[in-house]
Amino acid sequence: MHGYDLLVVGSANADLVIHVDRRPAAGETVLGSDLATHPGGKGANQAVAAARLGARTALLARVGDDAHGRLLTGSLTSAGVDTTGVLSGDAPTGVALITVDPSGDNSIVVSPGANARLTAKDVTGARELLEAARVVSLQLEIPLESVAAAVATAAEAGTRVVLNPSPPAALPPEVLAGCDPLVVNEHEARVLLGAKAGDTPEAWAAGLLALGPRSVVVTLGAAGALAATADGAVHIPSPRVSAVDTTGAGDSFTGALAWRLGAGDDLASAVRFAVRVGAAAVTKPGAQESFPTLEEVGQL
Repeated sequence: MHGYDLLVVGSANADLVIHVDRRPAAGETVLGSDLATHPGGKGANQAVAAARLGARTALLARVGDDAHGRLLTGSLTSAGVDTTGVLSGDAPTGVALITVDPSGDNSIVVSPGANARLTAKDVTGARELLEAARVVSLQLEIPLESVAAAVATAAEAGTRVVLNPSPPAALPPEVLAGCDPLVVNEHEARVLLGAKAGDTPEAWAAGLLALGPRSVVVTLGAAGALAATADGAVHIPSPRVSAVDTTGAGDSFTGALAWRLGAGDDLASAVRFAVRVGAAAVTKPGAQESFPTLEEVGQL
């Protein structure tokens, strides 16, 4: 019996957000809005997104013993995320510096802080959490060796792995082989494939599948997403919405996708639901604050 629909192993950051008329070029200074602080981090975002939809969700992460850490644990608890695996201390809470332009597009610089101290030993020490989950979702804002330990532990437990390689980095073959699916956007696909990337989502998916994951999902922003397996690929369009802020939209997509896969949906059905969740998330400012409930997704 699984105690959790989803365990997220990943980062927890405080998002420091400034809205600008345009993002600065190299060496340029621009004026922006008042600074706003929001709970974020790809791991915490995915956990909150899934919990808000109704998933039984837990997070394995590290935060600092500071105000930002307390902001994050409070947000996680309020959303219904089990924080048993949220470790505290050793370094300041991670911080993401985010600028958002009038179209809703963002640029992000991350200071990992405590996220960089989430070790492989922390992961293997949380084996009971991984064994209790239907799906484990991962990103790359924590050390790669910790990601590899989570994939290996999940494989031993028979737990499905969803991995978003963000920020993108070369992945060992054993990590790629455990992904079902590997979830990428265009930038991440091009980095992973290099000169062999090609120019279409179908080409990216085919190239990534050749690297070893069992399935691939390519997110395409307002154009939706592509779901691909060895049997073929299907494009799933996104509902038309007015984007306010894209911060965290990819995390809401991945959290929703992982939950629905654990609930038994096939890949295309899970992506179809996740596309709607991501579309709803961009209609509100912020990351975790923008994530929809199941009822709000139904109204979209």
